[in-house]
Amino acid sequence: MKLSTKGRYGLRALIDLAQYSEKTPVSITSISARQNLSERYLEQLMSMLKKAGLVRSVRGAGGGYVLAQPADRISVGDVLRALEGSLEPVDCAGLDPEGGCKAADSCVTKYVWQRINESINQTVDEIMLSRLVEESRKKCGAESGADRGDCRN
Repeated sequence: MKLSTKGRYGLRALIDLAQYSEKTPVSITSISARQNLSERYLEQLMSMLKKAGLVRSVRGAGGGYVLAQPADRISVGDVLRALEGSLEPVDCAGLDPEGGCKAADSCVTKYVWQRINESINQTVDEIMLSRLVEESRKKCGAESGADRGDCRN
């Protein structure tokens, strides 16, 4: 499985948002500057994240984006699925409960694909956004909330 820039950049943007939106909404421009990402691309990603219920927009002067739920309730899996769709690296018809594969009853490789799919989903669902914010603050020395300069998520 290989994640696209949507998943990678979207997760970086959401970590940034979680870090900096604790008191006020965060603008696309400020995320773009800190993460060195295109504003236009971030707008597309935020639209997808908003549609998934992970962020919400605040209009007006001083507006921007905030998390729609606490960071300890948003998993990496939530973010990646909102941006990438299914995270399953193998699309196996034998795993479909409605069938679709004539060899499903005798196929032993579907066990491998199922285990891989379960492992990926379990891993990304166990890692919460709040944990990544903590790690980012440790790594970048941003406990004070100051601008991190060249430190990227």
